[in-house]
Amino acid sequence: MSGTTSAAPTAPLDATLLEKVEGALARFLEDAEIPGNLRAACLHAVLAGGKRLRPILVLESALAAGGTADDAMPAAIAIEFVHAFSLVHDDLPALDNDSMRRGKPTCHVAFGEAMAILAGDCLLALAPVAASRAHHNVAEIQRELMSGTVRMIAGQVYDTLQGFPEGLPPARQVELVHHNKTGALLEASCRMGALAANANPAALDGLTRYGRATGLMFQIVDDLIDATQTAEHAGKATGKDAEAGKLTYPGVHGIEGSRREIARLRAEAESGLATLGARAERLRALLDFLATRTR
Repeated sequence: MSGTTSAAPTAPLDATLLEKVEGALARFLEDAEIPGNLRAACLHAVLAGGKRLRPILVLESALAAGGTADDAMPAAIAIEFVHAFSLVHDDLPALDNDSMRRGKPTCHVAFGEAMAILAGDCLLALAPVAASRAHHNVAEIQRELMSGTVRMIAGQVYDTLQGFPEGLPPARQVELVHHNKTGALLEASCRMGALAANANPAALDGLTRYGRATGLMFQIVDDLIDATQTAEHAGKATGKDAEAGKLTYPGVHGIEGSRREIARLRAEAESGLATLGARAERLRALLDFLATRTR
């Protein structure tokens, strides 16, 4: 990946599904019995843009497993609420201390630190409530949601506060960070979509393998972008991880080693879809995009 300034490809996300997700997220928060100022902060956190990768993975996984978008929408709302909660808290002064996200003031800048903390808390609490509205396997979906959330938080701790098992080599440390901090919710998204569709064991296993490999690959690609692209091309500050002394795949394995691992994980994710046929075509297209993106 070079520092080219050519236009990046557009993620192959179904426009109809994206529109349904946006509407469902807004309606859930508008209907929630919470104070108006808390609702405003939650809406700011959830509807301030973003790729909606996690809810789309939920919906596409459900469709690939033979279900419907309606079956999976409660799980899609739930996973996006958890993702939004994590961003609100990550942006706080005690962690990343970011003042802008997606071109808008972060929640604590717009509403104050106290409200941002409470909005994040509220979104986390609403997530299993949303998941409870699924049509199939409610308890299993909630378990995946909250287990993925705990793994994500553990990954953030490893990334920012350390605490690795004694004697763990750097290669395993960076894998532990990435599999949890970023990969956990992507893997959970695929599993939740499969469960929402009442998938058979083979489909659940295949989508689990797809989600796990894609989740790790996604963060390695992010590491490469941070290491090789200009801030102008990437659309965000680059080189921050190296400056902060954080573990990254290029830092541990080198640029070419990281590219080889992306290729390996891409093939592994693809193999997970082998038994799902044409229904998984959009998941294959999304995998191709995520493996080759440069921003």
